[in-house]
Amino acid sequence: MSKRGHIIKEVDPDSIADQLELEPGDTVLSIDGHELEDIFDYEYYINSESILMAVKKMNGEEWELEIENQYEDLGITFENGLMSEYRSCRNKCIFCFIDQMPPGMRETLYFKDDDSRLSFLQGNYVTLTNMSDHDIDRIIKFKLAPINISVHTTNPALRCEMLHNRFAGEALDKIQRLYEAEIPMNGQIVLCKGVNDGKELERTIEDLSKYLPYMESVSAVPVGMSKYREGLYPLQPFTAEDAKEIVEIIGRWQKKLYKTHGNHFIHASDELYILAGLPFPEENNYDGYIQLENGVGMLRLLEEEIVAALETMKDDHKSEEISIATGTLAAPYIVRHSKMVQEKFPGRVIHVYPITNVFFGEQITVAGLITGQDLIGQLKGQALGRRLLLPECMFRSGEEVFLDDLTRQDVQNALQVQVDIVKSSGQDFVQAVLEPVEESEASYEAYELNSLAGIPLSSKGMDE
Repeated sequence: MSKRGHIIKEVDPDSIADQLELEPGDTVLSIDGHELEDIFDYEYYINSESILMAVKKMNGEEWELEIENQYEDLGITFENGLMSEYRSCRNKCIFCFIDQMPPGMRETLYFKDDDSRLSFLQGNYVTLTNMSDHDIDRIIKFKLAPINISVHTTNPALRCEMLHNRFAGEALDKIQRLYEAEIPMNGQIVLCKGVNDGKELERTIEDLSKYLPYMESVSAVPVGMSKYREGLYPLQPFTAEDAKEIVEIIGRWQKKLYKTHGNHFIHASDELYILAGLPFPEENNYDGYIQLENGVGMLRLLEEEIVAALETMKDDHKSEEISIATGTLAAPYIVRHSKMVQEKFPGRVIHVYPITNVFFGEQITVAGLITGQDLIGQLKGQALGRRLLLPECMFRSGEEVFLDDLTRQDVQNALQVQVDIVKSSGQDFVQAVLEPVEESEASYEAYELNSLAGIPLSSKGMDE
């Protein structure tokens, strides 16, 4: 009984729950007689013209509330966002990046998530090995979509080896159930050289294409390899020739599937095109950029958005020197984009600095895994101008903290330059180059005065 129900953390002012005198600390026991397993049960059962909710008050009283909510949100936030414990991964994948993390980092970075509910809430990819038939039943009942699936290979025996889980092959049968229920899906293939590339990649694409149109897209991304791989599976990095072969396989299947389904379906990540030395596909090849979060089409979309933004702008005749830091993968493209801005706004001087990933190893080339200490170490003494622009992917979601727990303020103080965090769109990029992102002009003047005096600006000073 101690686990019965879900405790309310917050009640929105003037909401239905507030009007019913529900309070933080009260416990929702059931809705229409159904005990709630998690957030999906809650959202499903409140989506009605009227409901009967059982609630246990903090004083021990139990209330039954008849609620005429007309499909409205009740205004309740629970203590746990999922309303149940997060499910950790049961696999020991040969390519798992968490196994390649150095010791001593914050505890949350070592948590291996494989929770299908986060696929719907946050877009996470799941292996299906953590899911029961009951979980699939609920997805079908609630019509949850899309579900993002880490497939890697459709060869059952090879999947068991890659995930180091003897049930990993059987888990593929769940895709068939989702397909039959017409649940939209997206797939992901983490490519490991000599393991699931070549003929195995061909097999996987062919097998997954049979689930069209409900398997809407599949991405192929090369494995990320840090320098902390001692005792792990002996993976090898892909060469330019390897990448060309992969892109050719994918291009061949794209042409075939587009003819039959009007969908390119299988997509190579930007990293594979860059490694192969090949141009990115045209915008219409990305089928609406459905796999952006897997690094598929990000640089193509960024350039298209920058071009569109600049078309509507005229030179403001202002002058400013700024700098941009990014990963070595995207740096040549950011240089090109910066030149596009400078052609329209010749008063801007823009320095672009590719940051080598010393912390995780030089094979890690993406901006999202750059640490504060690598930024400071490589930008010290460089011409940074008035502002340093950093992409928001370098920071913990919703915060100003790098992977190594240094903060934006730490970098500002160490480099004696204002740091602006830039969102991901091309419009945001252009706007950030032309104008400060967040700070007021007064903050800039204070920063410059302190910099001239050699005094690092404190967090308190920045807030003010």
